[in-house]
Amino acid sequence: MIPAPIVDRQIALADRELPAQAALEGWIAAVLVRFPGETRHEVTVRFVDADEGQALNRDYRGRDKPTNVLSFPFDGPPGIPLPLLGDLVLCHPVVVREAAEQSKHLEHHYAHLVVHGMLHLLGHDHLEVEEAEAMEQLERDILADFGIADPYTADHPEQQDDSMDERL
Repeated sequence: MIPAPIVDRQIALADRELPAQAALEGWIAAVLVRFPGETRHEVTVRFVDADEGQALNRDYRGRDKPTNVLSFPFDGPPGIPLPLLGDLVLCHPVVVREAAEQSKHLEHHYAHLVVHGMLHLLGHDHLEVEEAEAMEQLERDILADFGIADPYTADHPEQQDDSMDERL
């Protein structure tokens, strides 16, 4: 049996138009259920403003602008199993802007970015074409469970470009 995720929801900005704790737990659980051998189930999800998002993206990725989501996998000490999977940092102003530009429901865009970031925490990437295709299909499948449209269709022109995170 897969344990329920433990989500530390951190809010580092004044805006309150953010996904609820229950939504985050649901999205994260939907990812983890597809990895039954995964024993790590604790995730921090931090919502930040543009300044913090830009500083983190600059300091950890060398890109001096805010991005929508950053994934920070937890590397624990060798031989000591801990349930910590890692941290996701979502830059709220970027997510809001992208959702508006792409005519997406804000909650659906957040769901996609949390799923995308979780897959990075679990070791998935999109650097190679085959990896990208596999990762995008997992995202589609997970989002479909919530009735969320394919984020990669022409109706939702979100692309794997500089705005999408990379595993750090």
